Amino acid sequence: MIDSEEAGATIAGRLRSADRVALDLEAAGYHRYSDRICLAQVTVDEADFVLDPFAFDVGELLRPMLEDPATEVVMHGASHDLRLLKRDWDIAVRSLFDTHIAAELLGVNGTGLGSLVESRLGFVLPKEYQRADWAVRPLPEAMLRYAASDTRHLFDLADALLSELDELERETWFREECEALVSAADGWVEPADYELAARVKGAFHLSPRELEALRVALDWRDWIARRRDAAPFRVIGDKALLEVALRRPESQAELQRVRGFPRALARYAGDDLIQRLGETEGIPEREIAPLDKMPRRGSVRVRPDLEPAFQQARVLRNRRADELGLSPGKLLSNAAIADIVRRMPESMEELAAVESVRRWQVKLLGTELIEAVTLIEVEASPRTEAL
Repeated sequence: MIDSEEAGATIAGRLRSADRVALDLEAAGYHRYSDRICLAQVTVDEADFVLDPFAFDVGELLRPMLEDPATEVVMHGASHDLRLLKRDWDIAVRSLFDTHIAAELLGVNGTGLGSLVESRLGFVLPKEYQRADWAVRPLPEAMLRYAASDTRHLFDLADALLSELDELERETWFREECEALVSAADGWVEPADYELAARVKGAFHLSPRELEALRVALDWRDWIARRRDAAPFRVIGDKALLEVALRRPESQAELQRVRGFPRALARYAGDDLIQRLGETEGIPEREIAPLDKMPRRGSVRVRPDLEPAFQQARVLRNRRADELGLSPGKLLSNAAIADIVRRMPESMEELAAVESVRRWQVKLLGTELIEAVTLIEVEASPRTEAL
């Protein structure tokens, strides 16, 4: 356990000189209000270190190593952790080996770290602290050992998966996917805030008055979660708050009859919620703002006249994925196919210019994709013009 500037200084030189490091992060979003980094696990050579960012500036200790292109950083399922590094410490990893990506490109069914370590290395990793609260201090010895196990076997796992990738001549695919993930994380910015009600299932079916009550209930929960430093869903679930918005209870007794509403919470803060709900009754409905939908991520919708090309490209993609033993989405996502048919590339160069398409995908599928979408376009044009 490295939990002081002095202890960090004793390993700084070892970290800077490493040409390969295994890394994992633990955050507190499942338990705490803030999803900040609570722990960083690092393996260098044969040594496992667990670093405590609550005790000293771990980011500055790790920065030279993680931002050195000559240092390969081995991680598993790195997408979220790369964003945490960027958000909390403004660190951008330069050279990534993601064992999860490697497993996906091998067509492995079980791509979780535990499944891969067991199938490739014969170890069974502990599971008892998968949902642990990593913000607690001091951390019990058992939790420290569990945390270290997340990086201890990553080097051996990476070597095993790389050998399989090389045998199938897919290492180039893998390297490009890791580069793309690093690039995406480096340019990542915190997404725009959308009001909490837009994330509640069923909110778009509420009347204006009910919607305003839901907004008030969500703000009330957020206020309590901040005070407790607890994840909001641990205070009370969305479903119970939706029912509160529909019923708008006027007493603690009515509040306690709402399914899923904790009795202790009703006694502790129920009167405040009831008062807030009551204040919404006097708001004219014309003054209640409608609920804006959050934009879809990676939309796969295309114009009706492009739909035949989209479906033809999906058929091609699915067939090739089956031949290669890959999931269709890993070979080429539906969002990428939609981008392709919108551009209607007529050459490999034009296909390679589609931002969401990788070089290895162009090489593997390019000729067939171009033929598929342009053939559909030629066949569809007379009918489209006639319509």
